[in-house]
Order: sequence, then structure tokens, then C-alpha cells
Amino acid sequence: MSSIVFGPILSRRFGKSLGIDLSPYTKICNYDCLYCELSPARPTTEPQEVPEVEEIVAEVQKALHRYDDIDILTITANGEPTLYPKLAKLIKRLKEISGGRKILILSNGSTVPDRETREALKMLDIVKLSLDCATPRCLRRIDRMHKSIDPERIKEGMLKFADEYEGSLIIEILVVAGINDRESEMRALSDFLVKLAPERIDIGTIDRPPAYDVKAVDYGRLRELSMCFDPSLHIAITSREGATDTKASSYTREEIISTLSRRPLTPHDVEILFDRESAQRLDSLVKEGKVTKVEKNGVIFFENCTKTLDK
Repeated sequence: MSSIVFGPILSRRFGKSLGIDLSPYTKICNYDCLYCELSPARPTTEPQEVPEVEEIVAEVQKALHRYDDIDILTITANGEPTLYPKLAKLIKRLKEISGGRKILILSNGSTVPDRETREALKMLDIVKLSLDCATPRCLRRIDRMHKSIDPERIKEGMLKFADEYEGSLIIEILVVAGINDRESEMRALSDFLVKLAPERIDIGTIDRPPAYDVKAVDYGRLRELSMCFDPSLHIAITSREGATDTKASSYTREEIISTLSRRPLTPHDVEILFDRESAQRLDSLVKEGKVTKVEKNGVIFFENCTKTLDK
């Protein structure tokens, strides 16, 4: 496999994914995030040493010929993929050779204020944008962005994009201990995300060695922070660290309904939080039509679908 194309990687949410690195030779990013798994580097907005569109396309074609069971193409980078100078042209070419497969991009969201970027991203099936804080001071502190970037314009750009985009928009939040792990930051994010109305929000923490000396939070804390979000938002906790340390609890039928009224839960949440009897009660509520299961781009959520619970 070339340095441009990597994988396939088995994703429980998207199936078998083929990765496409738009900056395979050197890190090119307008952020220098505290939690980044790549080595620290000065933020830049100028791409250098990037492969040509047809070079990327040729490598993807070779991989698709070799692996004919790929479900999705994932555009990423050794940095920020939307800094690639010919992104729109590349996406058009990938759509031509994708064989109907979905195409996903993983972006830090910093360039969505630019109309060119939004027009390119609108061609994709799934767009996943990062937003670790809603307040400018916190965002600058955790993401260490290029001096030309205005955090408020990022949010404005995201709102414009969400209004124009017909595909699946996912937001990713990464929580760092002592930086953005306060309830006030999560409530500020919730206020903004209610306006944005993404299909799903993934909240996680550090699970690989970070660029700087920062720490993860445990699953319990992620769970507490997730409860700060509006019940209309679908939050998926993605952290693997600490989940096994959480003790399963007993929930009555009323408590299950009450919990789901505050926030929909994923099967992963249920596996960690519910004891066996509580999980059986949840199954009964699903069969009775009091709880429903909905899919948000590869993730199942249990939702309360009734205002009141029969005693």
C-alpha cells in the first residue's frame, strides 16, 4: 500500500474503510492541538509537498481493485485535509471512481467559513467536523490554531454549511482534563449545537499518546459531561478508556424512561451502565413501543418515544 492510501480499516460505524491521506509526506495543519497524536508543529495555512489529484486517484483505484469489499472512502490527512489546494477537483474524481461507495471527510472545521471549502464538502456523503469548545478562549487554548483563524467565524461557517448541506453532518468533541472538561463549556457547546442540529455528536477523550503533556478523562466523567447537552442532541460516547471501571447499575422502567428523556443512549452505553435485569427491562420497553431505536449514521440510539409511562 502506498503512503497516500492506507487500510482497509474495519469501522464498527462505517464498515470497511479505505483511508486517503492528502498530506502523506509532512504534517500540514492550521492547528497544533494539545492532544494530537502527531508530533508538535507550527500551525500553517500553506500546503507543501502534496500529491497531485491524479496520483491520489490512481492509488485509490489500485486499492479498490485489490480490495473489492470496501464500504467507504475516508479523506483525512497528516494534518488538515481541507487545506489540500484542489479538494473540489479531487472529490469529483473520487466520486467518479468510487463505484457508489460513500465518501467521508475528517476535518477540524477551521476552513468552513470559506465558501470554496463549503462547496467542496457539500459533494460528500458524510462530513465529520471537530469542535472541542464553543468559547473562543477555550478553543484557542486546546487547538492552538493559526493566528489568522477566528473561532467565532468557524461557528458561523458551520451554521452556513449545515443550512446548505444535504448529507450527514457529524461533530466530534475531544475532552482534555483541565481544559474543556467543565460543565459550563459543555453547556455552551450544547447551545450552539442545538442551532447547528448535526445528525450525531461523538464525544471522546485522549486514547493515544498526545503531542503535549495533557491527560484524558475517564468514561464516568464523559458520561457526566454528556448530560449537559440538550436531549434533542444524539451524543455517542466514543472513549474506550475507563469504561470497564464503571459499575453497572439497576434501573427501573421509570428510571430508564427518565434517563432516555434526558439523553438518548447507545447500545455501548447500555452495556456499560445497565445490569442484566435493566437491559431486559429496556428490551421490554422497546417491544412495547415506549422506547424506540434510531440510527444516526452507523450508530444506534435508544430514545424515549412517549411523554408518560404507564405504571
